[in-house]
Amino acid sequence: MSHHSHDNPDAQQEMPFDEKLIKLLSHWVRHNEDHADSYRQWADQAKAHRLTEAGDLLEKAAEMTDLISRQFKAAADAVHRRA
Repeated sequence: MSHHSHDNPDAQQEMPFDEKLIKLLSHWVRHNEDHADSYRQWADQAKAHRLTEAGDLLEKAAEMTDLISRQFKAAADAVHRRA
């Protein structure tokens, strides 16, 4: 299991709001992708241990996490279009 932080990666650095938001959204996407990968790995392990329902629910959580990442990417695109 990898260690990760929920801290803002640019807390000490001053930058324009748009740029800061894009960096934060990018961080959240990477963070979510790590989580989704972990959920999928645990889903596979659960199914290997005959915990099919739990595995299916973990896969669903991974899909939901992917959907959130798509929303973050869309938000970043909206910022880019406005800039």
